[in-house]
Amino acid sequence: MHMRRTGAVLSIAALAAGLAACGGGEQTYATVADKVTGGGTVVVGTKWDQPSLGLKMGNEPEGFDVDVAKAVLKEVAGGKDVKIEWKESASSNREPFLQNGTVDIVFATYSITEERKGKVTFGGPYVVAHQDVMVRKDDTSINSPQDLKGKKICKAAGSNSYKRITEPPPDGELDIDATTVDAANYSECVQKLTGSNLDAVTTDDLILAGFAKQAGGNFKVLGQGFTDEKYGIGLKKGDTKTCEAVNKAVATLWSNGTMKTLLDKWFGGIQGLNVSTQAPTAEGCA
Repeated sequence: MHMRRTGAVLSIAALAAGLAACGGGEQTYATVADKVTGGGTVVVGTKWDQPSLGLKMGNEPEGFDVDVAKAVLKEVAGGKDVKIEWKESASSNREPFLQNGTVDIVFATYSITEERKGKVTFGGPYVVAHQDVMVRKDDTSINSPQDLKGKKICKAAGSNSYKRITEPPPDGELDIDATTVDAANYSECVQKLTGSNLDAVTTDDLILAGFAKQAGGNFKVLGQGFTDEKYGIGLKKGDTKTCEAVNKAVATLWSNGTMKTLLDKWFGGIQGLNVSTQAPTAEGCA
């Protein structure tokens, strides 16, 4: 009898633990939009190592992507402030984090590509960047992307930027014979460029501009963008309700001048940078 009673107690405890793991007593939501309007805490993935875009400062990150995330979610919430938990999301873990529920939504220099559309539903784009090249200020041998032939460029984990240089279309762009050097992220790429382990870092001009600004004149951006990088809002595949909501929010933020204000705040006055001034066309919520 004692053994049967103990077994029953254990079964009840196991059931309780299972229920806790499936929500911990907290309200569950069908979509991120429902969580936003229902007052839940939204877990937002951003970069934490990219100056002017998403850089961890104190308890929270700061930058353009961070401000855009706050503005978009507030708009979706009908003008109410939204409770946000920030989660570092490097290029290499954005898709896994969305798929396994580590984050609800991603604002992290997340270029919309056909390959990624197979794994992620994208809202936006909220801005269009352009791939460019950053070199040391005293380097006179690289004056255009084509000059990267035979040079060492950075290959940041999870990023496709290096392919634009080294491969032909459709995945690449220039099909140049350059040597790639591995790095965990773009902050490590910049460290390698500082230490002369690289000849150039090539990725989106907004990313490069933030690092160049932080470095105080030690680097220069060529100002020769050669792609259109549509920064999307990453959502779990199939969350079309939230996608439609954030697209409406992005359109409003462009029409009321908020997006221009944020772009000027973080990127105004940076030499060689041509910042978008018009609202990009929204992609379909697939």
